Amino acid sequence: METFGETELCFPQLLNASCAKTKRPHFETMLIYFLLFSVSLLTAFLNLLVIISISHFKQLHGSTNFLLLSLAISDFFVAPLLLFQIMLIDGCWLFGDLMCSLYQYVTAVVTSASVGAMILISVDRYVAICYPFHYVTEVTHKRVQVCVCLCWICSVIFQSLILMENLHQPGRYKSCIGECVIVTNYIAGLADVIFSFIIPVIVIVVLYMRVFVVAVSQARAMRSHVAAVSLQRSTKVTAKKSELKAARTLGVVIVVFLICLCPYYCVALSSQDNSIDASSGLYAFISSLYTLNSCLNPLIYALFYSWFRRSIKLIVTLKIFHPDSSKANIL
Repeated sequence: METFGETELCFPQLLNASCAKTKRPHFETMLIYFLLFSVSLLTAFLNLLVIISISHFKQLHGSTNFLLLSLAISDFFVAPLLLFQIMLIDGCWLFGDLMCSLYQYVTAVVTSASVGAMILISVDRYVAICYPFHYVTEVTHKRVQVCVCLCWICSVIFQSLILMENLHQPGRYKSCIGECVIVTNYIAGLADVIFSFIIPVIVIVVLYMRVFVVAVSQARAMRSHVAAVSLQRSTKVTAKKSELKAARTLGVVIVVFLICLCPYYCVALSSQDNSIDASSGLYAFISSLYTLNSCLNPLIYALFYSWFRRSIKLIVTLKIFHPDSSKANIL
């Protein structure tokens, strides 16, 4: 059995109350530091590019891009939260009980808003592709703004209810100093899984499957139409490429979303006492994977747009500071 002299503590001056640090090889620790710091910088940089692009260029001030802007803003705030994961690598929380509760609360609100934005984007694309004639009249800029505001308000209210006990009595369930433990009752934990994971997954999968079916049918209709006036061989190749591209995009969206979110909620469901030790190595991994989705979102939702590549070029070359640069034609 290890003695206090052999065990490195989070707070050495508190021998009988301090938590012990997590022991890892130095190389492994430095590698985790580097990866988390790199992901944090990349998340902030990519989402900042999206925010600047949509905010600056007037041609991008549309309803759909406003949803992308909301997604980028929520994902941008995930970047500084990732830095706290770096501080939790050794299993010690050094900022007190109140900051522990606030950190978990802000993280939950921001990630919920990000998931909500993904749902709104799915609905937007579903209406645009499946009901194109009603899109202009139904999806107005004002309605999109209301939906985005409601998304953020609901995220704040919902997470306040889920983490009410932890916010009311920070550090109530910790067993030693240096531990950051979040505990939710069974009903709150179940509601969080249903509304933050199960329902979003169902909505996104169903809508994108519908979009995929419509896209394939449109591609086949176009192939039949073009075949009447051109060579069938070249048309089939083009149609097959369109179908494969739609399938790849759908697959990337769903698979990345599930990979990033599944581990977190699997651990939450498997926890018998509905408690999560935020200073544990397991939590650091699943939480980092959960927030990694915020780094991948701009790649999935924005990098596939040609206007994003053009706007990056103008931003990097500092041409956005030129007079009337906001009126540049990037579409």
